[in-house]
Amino acid sequence: MNWITNYVRPRLNSMLGRESKVPENLWIKCPETGEMVFHKDLEENKWVIPASGFHMKMPAKARLTDLFDGGVFESLPQPKVAQDPLKFRDSKRYADRLKDSRVKTEQEDTILAGLGQVEGLKLVAVVHEFNFIGGSLGMAAGEAIVKACERAVAEKCPLIIFPASGGARMQEGILSLMQLPRTTVAVDMLKEAGLPYIVVLTNPTTGGVTASYAMLGDVHIAEPGAEIGFAGKRVIEQTLREKLPEGFQTSEYLLEHGMVDMVVKRHDIPSTLARILKILTKQPANQSAATVPAAISA
Repeated sequence: MNWITNYVRPRLNSMLGRESKVPENLWIKCPETGEMVFHKDLEENKWVIPASGFHMKMPAKARLTDLFDGGVFESLPQPKVAQDPLKFRDSKRYADRLKDSRVKTEQEDTILAGLGQVEGLKLVAVVHEFNFIGGSLGMAAGEAIVKACERAVAEKCPLIIFPASGGARMQEGILSLMQLPRTTVAVDMLKEAGLPYIVVLTNPTTGGVTASYAMLGDVHIAEPGAEIGFAGKRVIEQTLREKLPEGFQTSEYLLEHGMVDMVVKRHDIPSTLARILKILTKQPANQSAATVPAAISA
């Protein structure tokens, strides 16, 4: 890190009345070790703490850019749905929460989807943005996932999904819960078409998302240390009146107990996905994707 460029010069500019370009969150604290990391270094390392290897939450746009070859992909359109259909209000109006999240994330809702190539393999990728109301599953998110599945079927290519969610969106009530069967049917469309569906579980993946499309993959990959489950640990302990094992609901624990297929570091995810998809599509590792059908042979 260049101390003069990144710290001293911006402070001098500020003292002289010049516009400061120093971000508000200049340093980020590692939740595991307490180490302070310069935000630019963290961003360049794909939001993984360099020393500890702790995987921080990764923005959805950055996830898509990192996944696709050269960061090039076609953004799939955001479906239009009814806004605040229940006129929900708690400590704050739901309509205001939506506005705040849109300003914060520069997204219409929690789901971003794109069509591109990974090591020459065409695929559709769907990513949750956790900073948009906790990545919660509402009508817009459910519709976006369904449309992404339909696009994958039309393109005859695999679909990869990166869940990061607290579950169903309570402000949409039963309309949110209806997205569980809708997304499940959409995944069935992929399987009926013989197309691979791979889930990359990120931190956290919980609630209704876990109870639907997040656990229906042909292959389940998880990032290190990700929290994966339905109900929270405290709720389960209070219900069972028992102390849960150490590391319960982490990706490593679920790997040990057969709930996920592999735990893969973020830097290795694109190459791992390409390798798995080439196996599923019966494509030689050194052969171009253009010469082999994307669908799995019956």
